[in-house]
Amino acid sequence: MNDNSKVLIGLLAGLAAGAALGLLFAPEKGSETRDKLSQSLKDLGDSIRDKAADEINNLANLKDKVVSSVKTKLREKEEEFEDETEHA
Repeated sequence: MNDNSKVLIGLLAGLAAGAALGLLFAPEKGSETRDKLSQSLKDLGDSIRDKAADEINNLANLKDKVVSSVKTKLREKEEEFEDETEHA
């Protein structure tokens, strides 16, 4: 499990614990508490969506680097092969 997954799991666990404690000790009306909880969950969803988009971009960049590296190595081997066949 990578660090990002651990952070996300910790964030979700903390949010759940905070929401539960907030509901138990809330001095506000139920409707206000539900509104706050709804907003907190919306904010969490936005945060998760942003983090996922960042990770997708990181993976896309990594893919591009790997593909570029493989193409470079393939070209080098192709040139070596052509040189060897010309001298044979």
